[in-house]
Amino acid sequence: MFALHVCYDWAMNIENRIVLEQGDLTEIAVDAIVNAANNDLQLGGGLAGIIKRKGGETIQQECDEIGSIPLGGAAITSGGKLKARHIIHAASMELGGHTTARDLRASTAHSLRIAAEKGLGTVAFPAIGTGIGGFPLSECAEIMLQETVKHLKRAGAVEKVRFVLFDAKALAAFEKAMREMKERGDFENEAAKSA
Repeated sequence: MFALHVCYDWAMNIENRIVLEQGDLTEIAVDAIVNAANNDLQLGGGLAGIIKRKGGETIQQECDEIGSIPLGGAAITSGGKLKARHIIHAASMELGGHTTARDLRASTAHSLRIAAEKGLGTVAFPAIGTGIGGFPLSECAEIMLQETVKHLKRAGAVEKVRFVLFDAKALAAFEKAMREMKERGDFENEAAKSA
């Protein structure tokens, strides 16, 4: 009975399980941070390059052992020397390519699924694909938040999802998308909507 009550509370408090903040993703102490990766898992430029530099060569070595993954997929490695225990590499683009809405949606969902399967409680995302991937910030916020809400409505979901955004512009885009979702009632579960 108690477990059912807790699950019900979680469903009703989805909005409270999403945190939007400005900061440095590589300095966050969580179960996993998400890397905006290419499908060859080569940690070259942008956020991936910073992760490699701060986290150490071990992370690239683990990526090399995994090898290429499908676009829209994700893979998990250790966090190396970072504060995060793990890194989930979300393959939202090909090496040297651009992020698409389809690949962003799929890689976000896949990252959350991997975190849940591994029993991780807290996951922190950047605005995937908006740097080197060239994806529009407002559309990124909308897609990533939609996929997060879908995930949090499921049994066995992660406890908390943090969006650690590089600058004030990115934070404002995610805050706007979150407000619009709240106004549409996207955070409510289906039972609450039909009541």
